[in-house]
Amino acid sequence: MENYITVIGGGLAGCEAAHQIAKRGIKVKLYEMKPKKYSPAHHNPNLAEVVCSNSFKSNLLTNACGLLKEELRRLNSLLIHIADETSVPAGQALAVDRNVFADKVTEAIQNNPNIEIVNEEVTDVLEMSKNGIVIIATGPLTSEKLAKQIGKITGEEELYFYDAAAPIIEKDSINFSIAFYGDRYEQEKKKDETIEEWQERQIKVQESKGSKASYINLPMNKEEYENFWKELVEAEVATLHEFEKREIFEGCMPIEIMAKRGIDTLRFGPLKPVGFDDPRTAKRPYAVVQLRQDDSKASIYNMVGFQTNLKFGEQKRVFSKIPGLANAEFVKYGVMHRNTYINSSKLLDDTYNLKSNNNIYFAGQISGVEGYVESIASGMVAALNAVKQFNKNTKNKTKLTQEPNEKIIFPETTVIGALAKYISTPNEKFQPMNANFGILPPLEGNKIRDKKQRYEKLAERSLCRILSNENS
Repeated sequence: MENYITVIGGGLAGCEAAHQIAKRGIKVKLYEMKPKKYSPAHHNPNLAEVVCSNSFKSNLLTNACGLLKEELRRLNSLLIHIADETSVPAGQALAVDRNVFADKVTEAIQNNPNIEIVNEEVTDVLEMSKNGIVIIATGPLTSEKLAKQIGKITGEEELYFYDAAAPIIEKDSINFSIAFYGDRYEQEKKKDETIEEWQERQIKVQESKGSKASYINLPMNKEEYENFWKELVEAEVATLHEFEKREIFEGCMPIEIMAKRGIDTLRFGPLKPVGFDDPRTAKRPYAVVQLRQDDSKASIYNMVGFQTNLKFGEQKRVFSKIPGLANAEFVKYGVMHRNTYINSSKLLDDTYNLKSNNNIYFAGQISGVEGYVESIASGMVAALNAVKQFNKNTKNKTKLTQEPNEKIIFPETTVIGALAKYISTPNEKFQPMNANFGILPPLEGNKIRDKKQRYEKLAERSLCRILSNENS
């Protein structure tokens, strides 16, 4: 076995992983292909280049990403420390000077005597993993050659190159005086049923399935639908990179593009009302938006067919016009962009370790977490577990007393643990996930209706658990 751990990728996840390993006295070889080769979106030769935005999102503990940052601060994250140090005014958010941030991270990594930076493109991870532990943290723009190698390791059908994802909503924020549970045709009134019989049958269906029903349905009348359609086709879209425009829409059309083909296109597509009656009227609605369960706890739901390239603010504005979603809490907005990631729900455990090869870990957006801070968190978890495994291998090699290879698994009541749990839980419709309160287990006891108070309690619970894990 090699006397070092290999980290591939000098982005946020890779740099955090390299630092956490090195500070524990283990040598690291950090591979970064820049400046010899750049991805289409990278331009800075330094490590930890912040590409799309300089914002690390909110610092408030009542925001899931703010809570995640505080968890990482308490675990002595290098990159969050440098982000705080290089911050620029941004209200309640943590935003950084991109160039200064990258300079300082690069300086910290270069000056660490336990880290060797190798400026080469890696193309054979499998060979590396035969002799030692490897953390793959190559990000959403993984090079073509390495992506092919990862495809061989994971199975090419489990590797995705273009991320077309619909928004995800907290179930508790849906108005169930309008929304109803049920699958298509179960909700339709039979010809020989009276309205009273139909209503009684709907009550039985609801009681038998409850929150375990596959779909939540949001009925629209003609006026509501046409108002929604008008806002949708006039909404502002996000700008794609040139390299994304060539292929992004081939396999999955954005809902706003579909809507522009005609006012009734959506009603014959993802919003078709066939098979449903509105419980309020016992008649077929003009259109129906369906939400599909997205997690095992049935706490968050995916908007079926709503893959979109609208700007995030526009998604909030336009989709909130759908009946039942006026007060919707979006835990994730829809995206359509170039994004290499693996089907982690099938491939990884909750330490970001590849189930089929214990010497390989993934970290960063390629692992299925989404966002700067989330990538840093995954790098830390992968690194801590790689260190644990490395030390066990070393002790076994020197024939010292063997210790159990206990993995470092963060409680799912923390955002760090909840993200790891989410990406490793089997999910047929897996898509990348950012930090949000919807993936945390609910509070015990009486439900707190006030959202701010509920989030404060979730944050308090999380930080208590992080403190108990600090010395891991």
